[in-house]
Amino acid sequence: MPIYRYPNRSLTALAVGLALFSSLTVVADDTSAIEVIHVSGKAINDKGLSPKNSTVDGPFGDGIALKDIARSVTPITSEMIEQLNIIDLSDIQKVSPNSYSASGFGASSLPTIRGQLGELYQDGVRRQAGNNGFGIPMSFNAIDQIDVVKGAPPVLLGTSQRNGGFVNVHSKVAPTNDKFANLTASAGSWEHYRAQLDVATDIVEDQSGVRLSVEHIDNGSYYDYSGFQSDSIFAAFRLLPDDASTWDINVEYYDVDFTDNAGINRPTQALIDDGLYVTGQGVQPNGSTIAGANAIVSPTGLVKIDRSQVLTDPDNINNAQTFIIHSTYVRELSDKATFKNITYYQHLEREEIAQNSFVEIIDGADTAQNRVELAYQWNNDQNTIVAADIRYNKVLGYSQFTTEADLPIDLTGPIENRRIPLTAEQQARLVELRPGVFVSPGAQYDIDGNGSGDYSLSDTTDSTSWQTGLAIQHNSQWTDKLSTSIGYRADFYDVEARDALAPQGQIAASDSINEMLESGQISISYQLSDFITTYASASYNESTSNSMAGGTTLGANNQISSQNFATENTLTEVGIKYSPNDSAWYVDAAVFDQKRSLRNRDGSNTGIRTKGFEAQAFYDADPYWFSAGYSYLDARYDNSASSQDTVQVADAFDNSRPDIITGTGIGAPNFASFAPSNSRVQGLPEQSLTINGGIAITEKWKAGFSGLYTKSYPLDYLATVYIRDQYTLNINTRYDFSEQTSVRLDVNNVTDQKNWRPVFEGGYFGSTLVYPELPINATLTLQHSF
Repeated sequence: MPIYRYPNRSLTALAVGLALFSSLTVVADDTSAIEVIHVSGKAINDKGLSPKNSTVDGPFGDGIALKDIARSVTPITSEMIEQLNIIDLSDIQKVSPNSYSASGFGASSLPTIRGQLGELYQDGVRRQAGNNGFGIPMSFNAIDQIDVVKGAPPVLLGTSQRNGGFVNVHSKVAPTNDKFANLTASAGSWEHYRAQLDVATDIVEDQSGVRLSVEHIDNGSYYDYSGFQSDSIFAAFRLLPDDASTWDINVEYYDVDFTDNAGINRPTQALIDDGLYVTGQGVQPNGSTIAGANAIVSPTGLVKIDRSQVLTDPDNINNAQTFIIHSTYVRELSDKATFKNITYYQHLEREEIAQNSFVEIIDGADTAQNRVELAYQWNNDQNTIVAADIRYNKVLGYSQFTTEADLPIDLTGPIENRRIPLTAEQQARLVELRPGVFVSPGAQYDIDGNGSGDYSLSDTTDSTSWQTGLAIQHNSQWTDKLSTSIGYRADFYDVEARDALAPQGQIAASDSINEMLESGQISISYQLSDFITTYASASYNESTSNSMAGGTTLGANNQISSQNFATENTLTEVGIKYSPNDSAWYVDAAVFDQKRSLRNRDGSNTGIRTKGFEAQAFYDADPYWFSAGYSYLDARYDNSASSQDTVQVADAFDNSRPDIITGTGIGAPNFASFAPSNSRVQGLPEQSLTINGGIAITEKWKAGFSGLYTKSYPLDYLATVYIRDQYTLNINTRYDFSEQTSVRLDVNNVTDQKNWRPVFEGGYFGSTLVYPELPINATLTLQHSF
């Protein structure tokens, strides 16, 4: 991370110096005439803690000022990343409205924006992020800036899988006229340790440079049987071949071991409000006490559970490795034309083998993309961007989630309660990948000839897809106040899917499909004054539904479903931006209406419609800085069906102890489906508020805070359990011993709130699991520059 330096008051110092020099000269000439001059000044935007002057590259073109983008956008600068202690994707909620997220089983892999999973881009190209809300964590070792954009990606970025919004992270770049070396080391609660070394130098001044950033994280955990260890090596090279071109290349290798943390099961209202857990191991209809479908618990007690006692297992395996390379070449062909070429390649491997019978193994996911853009400035008022893309994605992966059962497990009992050894009957419906590891085949087969399939399907696939896209965007400045932008894109898909592991004696099923997906956008901006801009935007986007690593699975009929390419998404948004040149303030607000599709666990799509309002404000002027964000979100099923692991948590219990819980005795999990409705989407707060701020107490001593408030919201579809109003307050202080050395103390959740959040996006586990957030904790960080 960059070393924070106290704001430069050079202009004020120069003015004072000139005033003193003038006064001394006057005194020397005439000691009887002394003129007193009062000089005052205020540095504006000198700490980088406001996005006001940030430019956004990629989604809408390059070098676009924030106030000129007709969409809701929050650029998070490197200074903001450091000050707000943003260390994973869920932390963007500290500053960006409508970005509240579930825990992602304890490891955020994708952003949540406006109530749905969004996409992750890096340097303008969609990254491979794993399987929906449970993929792999992202390394922040390579990141310099984060742009959070609401709504589906614009036409220049192409068809995606998730459309709530997206995050585009900007990689660190190498300097061509500078050199530095920064060391960051931190230690925190529960044996959290992190070290990063970021060094860079120019090779040939003003022509080339190189940068290397390495990071090691070794974290223990507050939670039982949990931990996080990772290593990241990032290297960047910049070449300026001539005055008209720039070439940036960067590579990163990331290796991570992390925990699949399912939180605490049996989320009754007593657990949320008072930390009380219903005990008793579930019994299957066949009498087995191994956790399984439709098991019933006879409650044995109501006990206070330690919030660290979560659904994990010491024998679980969960790791991933990824290698990424980016190349961005930009050349000014003339004073009117600019050429840009982006090349991206990523290789991903992942292995999780859990004791509760969950398996997800990605033996290899290779993604490559090349985009060519040509921007042409017809005159001062008209410009066009044309883009052509080709993207390749090949996935070989194995999955098994059909025998998971969380509600029957009594967390307070022995560890064996959590383990689900497969019966012979269950194994017969799966395929043995390696000794003792059973996964679903990638297709369905009728072995006994009774007319129905004999296997349990999940996400196993061996698939290949080619995506070819053509896009055009035209921007017009009609008057000094009025401007418009219009864009269109077509993406052509050629997809093949095969069974990666057919049962013995069976011919592996396969299928192919060809589809064309379209997207379009239009926006209009009008300047009410020199510092107030209003805008209206609309977009239509067709996207895909995919399984793990972006692969495509065969359905129960051994065919690729055309529904995987039929998720329609629309957005209308109206906003206003206030960005005065002579003030430290930046404010914007937007109202929106989005319709989009959410992929269900069974591969179907559920329509969701969200309406809402969001606003953000920033003030950055010495010695204070301040930001606030507010969001209102009305997220509902769009006359659409939904599903949940269990109808309600009470289904897991019989009614033998009504003094503990009134059970329904239905049994759980029961894999519930709900009829089409316009019900509120569970697991999302209707209102949230963030407030951040800081002050330079002295030239060397600074202090800051951040706070998040969320209004009460239902955890499950039937709204039988609510997460109450809750807040989190973090504080920090920093002392600069010199320009080279500083130390910082962060205290998170300083009031030690017992907060909760959903485990998984989309509410599927809302009646089954809930995630206990961390209690008060602290981290001490040392930074030194050489």
